[in-house]
Amino acid sequence: MDKLLKLLKESSYTVAFTGAGVSTLAGISDFRGKNGIYRRTDIDADKIFSLDYFVRDPGYYYTHAKEFIYNLDSREPGIVHRELARLEKMSALQSVITQNIDLLHPKAGSKNVIEVHGSPSEHYCMHCGRIYSYQQIAEKVWKDEVPYCEKCGSVIKPRIIFFGENLDEKALNKAFDEASKADLLLVMGSTLVVQPAASIPLSTLENGGKLVIINDMPTPLDCRATLRYSDLSEVFEYIAANF
Repeated sequence: MDKLLKLLKESSYTVAFTGAGVSTLAGISDFRGKNGIYRRTDIDADKIFSLDYFVRDPGYYYTHAKEFIYNLDSREPGIVHRELARLEKMSALQSVITQNIDLLHPKAGSKNVIEVHGSPSEHYCMHCGRIYSYQQIAEKVWKDEVPYCEKCGSVIKPRIIFFGENLDEKALNKAFDEASKADLLLVMGSTLVVQPAASIPLSTLENGGKLVIINDMPTPLDCRATLRYSDLSEVFEYIAANF
């Protein structure tokens, strides 16, 4: 891990790329990990975030996302979130690119966060576009209500990118731009299989930067990483104590 500290100290532009694994340390289920949503037999994870299915039955999303999307006010950032915010404050980290939709990076204090898969902080009417806050929708969801627009009566959707939707072009372009500028990219808690976000680290490699991968499962880019670790908690406890 001293090698990682050396890379961090020598880097002039460090960017973090985070997946669901960083939030399991904060008690939030990931998707493809050993205890992830895709391993559960009581729900169909593909249906929860399917745009086609949401249009047909929005209640399926709101019922099954209730426990891990609409209780985020009760969740606190984990050690990775806190340390990334500290590194940014020290100017040792320039930005965070995240696949996560749990709002924990901003809650920890990170300022420059690019949410490539969107965010539930904002919801909108799919017909008239009226905007609703996370708190407004969470209140309805916890009453077991499917939220409909007060203006036109159409269904309200979170500003999360569902399967079948294109990623936000502005956020995606910014993420690729940040990764291309990085001479060090820390990839954490991601299996790097969900495209196109999983291609973002390639921009760092193609522009001569280095990858450090910290994940408890293999990734397609392990063989191209300068350093490879499996335990996020162990790595960031070391960073917290020594950087």
